[in-house]
Amino acid sequence: MNVVGIICEYNPFHLGHLHQMEAARRQAGEDAAVVCVMGGNFVQRGEPALVSKHVRAGMAVSCGADLVLELPVPWALASAERFAAGGVALLDAAGADFLSFGAECPEETRLSALAGALLSPEYGPLLKGELAAGASFAAARERAAARLVGRDALLLREPNNILAVEYLKAIALRRSALRPLPVKRAFAAHDGGENGDFAGAARIRELAASGGEYGRFMPDAARALLDRELAAGRTPDPDRVDAMAMYRLRTMTAGEFQALPDAGEGLWSRFMRCAAAQPTLKETLDAVKTKRYAYARLRRMAMAALLGITAGMQQGEPPYLRVLALGERGREVLRQIKRRCPLPVVTKPAAARLLPEEAGRLFRLEARAGDVYALTLKDPAERRGGSEWRTSPVTLAGTGETP
Repeated sequence: MNVVGIICEYNPFHLGHLHQMEAARRQAGEDAAVVCVMGGNFVQRGEPALVSKHVRAGMAVSCGADLVLELPVPWALASAERFAAGGVALLDAAGADFLSFGAECPEETRLSALAGALLSPEYGPLLKGELAAGASFAAARERAAARLVGRDALLLREPNNILAVEYLKAIALRRSALRPLPVKRAFAAHDGGENGDFAGAARIRELAASGGEYGRFMPDAARALLDRELAAGRTPDPDRVDAMAMYRLRTMTAGEFQALPDAGEGLWSRFMRCAAAQPTLKETLDAVKTKRYAYARLRRMAMAALLGITAGMQQGEPPYLRVLALGERGREVLRQIKRRCPLPVVTKPAAARLLPEEAGRLFRLEARAGDVYALTLKDPAERRGGSEWRTSPVTLAGTGETP
């Protein structure tokens, strides 16, 4: 069967995600299998996910995905470039035929031309020149790209276009056979509010935190799972996250700060000074922030510090595939993947103990991240450790019932 891949976070799964999944199937063939590569308990914006990865994977298979694989935490908690590279590598290993992604501009030729420009030998010197002139990275990237592709560089002002370009760059760099399937993001903006029956994940998280009504923006099965987790107190407490992150930042050595991802250009030193002087994580980030550094980059650094992630861990490619959830056809899809996958495929936590050395180290890091996530939860009874070694993939019965 054809396999269409989606790289995602589903934080949480909403109607826009369902629209993309349905569009991907129409483009790849109605009988195509949908395989999602999903970030885990910590997400790319630099914070714990609203609910655990297994719950979010359960949302996906409840709403039509066939299989959900995990994007390991060093790549899930990384820049758009590394996030995309990790996801594309896993879809390649899984033997996917297509990569579906949302974009404000769904024109593949324009996005591919922009990706080619960012990979060209001319781009690097142009970017360095703009950065040396004092521009932020985002502004420098746009101005350098504009020298190569003209007005289409303006596409880099939209967050989903940026990820789309990074996916296309990753496909080109790996010489992957993945065929891109852009889907126009026509509803709510990525970090925007509401638009009719649609809202972005950020707006749904706001409503969930404030006790507002979010249900109409989510498929029923996904909403039921979120309702359950909120009622049980299995969502992160922002004050606990703040205190845990500040404890770690206050007790780190200069060498540990230097080893953080994206800590170059003296940023590590600035971060260290501000963490020692400021009372909260938000005030620390506000003090570190300049026009040169995006908040997401700083939040990712703080979470990397909390989890023990260093810059070297984000290099290379994920060394295994881990199954988080299976839909109605999930076992059939998984059998097909196992026949041709060059990487170990982890379907049960106990099997992770048999992984090769590099892969084993990564899984142990993932397990520690799971333990840290548990400590952030609102209900003290839910803060037990060791969940990564106990939790099997979510499975969906053939009746279509919620897992």
